[in-house]
Amino acid sequence: MGTAYTPGLKVSPDITIRKLRRLPLKGQVLVGLGERVAPTTTVARTELPGNAQVVRAAQMLGVEPRDLGPILRKQVGDRVEKGDVIAEARSFFGLLRNTLQSPVSGTLEAISDTTGNITVREAPIPVEVPAYVEGEVVEVLPEEGVVVEARGAFIQGIFGVGGERQGKLRLVVSGPEQVLDEERVPAECAGEILVGGSLVTGGALRRAAAAGAVGVVAAGIIDRELVEFLGHDIGVAVTGHEEVPLTVVITEGFGEIRMAQRTFDLLRDLEGQQASINGATQIRAGVIRPEVIVPRRPAAMESAAPADGLLEVGTRIRVIREPYFGRLGRVAALPPEPQPIPTGTRVRVLDAALDDGEHVVVPRANVEIIQE
Repeated sequence: MGTAYTPGLKVSPDITIRKLRRLPLKGQVLVGLGERVAPTTTVARTELPGNAQVVRAAQMLGVEPRDLGPILRKQVGDRVEKGDVIAEARSFFGLLRNTLQSPVSGTLEAISDTTGNITVREAPIPVEVPAYVEGEVVEVLPEEGVVVEARGAFIQGIFGVGGERQGKLRLVVSGPEQVLDEERVPAECAGEILVGGSLVTGGALRRAAAAGAVGVVAAGIIDRELVEFLGHDIGVAVTGHEEVPLTVVITEGFGEIRMAQRTFDLLRDLEGQQASINGATQIRAGVIRPEVIVPRRPAAMESAAPADGLLEVGTRIRVIREPYFGRLGRVAALPPEPQPIPTGTRVRVLDAALDDGEHVVVPRANVEIIQE
C-alpha cells in the first residue's frame, strides 16, 4: 500500500499547542520560565524607533550649510516640541528675522554642515507582545520573547482575515449546512466569536462588527462580499494585518460549502468557552493557517490523540485546488506509480471518494489531511 505525508488542517479537541511570541527587535522579556499567563498578559516589550523627519534648514533659512551652526537654538540630543524654534537667521543688520520651527515633537538627532539638513526623530513607538493563549511559559528567549504552551481544542481554517483576538464562542446556527446571514446575528454579541455553518454573508459581517463581535467562524464566504467588507482586494501574501473590526476564519473555502461535521460538532461542544482566534493566512512557503484555540478546562473535554499526518486509505481529506476545491472525502486508493495529469506532467495521485459519492483522481499535492 502506498503512503505519503502531506500537510493538513488540524481539528482536534485536545492537543498541545506551542506559540512563539517574539518581539520585532530586541527588548525586555517580562515573564519567567514556568509562569502561567493569560491571553492578554504582556510577555515582552520593546520600542521601535520613531519616524525621522528631515528639515532642509539651510535652504529654508537662506544660509549656507556651513553657517547653520551659529544660528541654531537647539543642539543634537535636545528634546523639541512641534512648533519650537530650532534656528533663527537675521538679515539687514538684524532687522529681519527668519525662524525655523520643528515640524514634529521628538529629539533633534542630527545636524549636517554639508547638506544643511536637520533630522528630528519622533518619539519611540512602544510595542508589547501579549501571550495570545492561556498557558505556561516553557521557553524564554532572552531579550526576544517566549514560547507559551497550552493544551486544548485546536481548529485550523483554510483562509482568514484579521489579527489576534479573544472572545466567547457562540453558535448562531442549528446545523453545518445553514447560512449565517444578517438575520442570524444577535443584537447583543459584543466580545463574542460567532460560529456559523455553510456560509457567512457580507451583511452578517457588517452587522456583527457593528454589534461588537470580535470574530466569525464559518465554512465559506463569497469572495466578492469579503472584498466589499474589507474595502480592498485580497492580497496574495500574508493576511492578518487588515484594519478590520473583527477576525474572520473560513474552515472550508470560498462559496457556500457545508462545514465539516467534525469541525461543527467540536465548535458546538465548545460553545460558551473563551477562545483565541487569528485570521492570519499565508498560502506560499512557510504556510500559516487561521486558527481557533480553546484552552482545555479540567474534565471539560475528553483526551484525544492527535493524528500523525499519514496519508493512507481511509484518511479524511479536503481538496485544495480546482476543479474540486473545498470538497471533502476520504482516500480510496493510492496508486504507487506517477500518473499523467491534464498539464502533461506525471505526478503521484490518489483516488478520493468524495462525500457526495463522486470518485475523483487528484494529485496528492492538491489535498490536505483533516486530522481526526
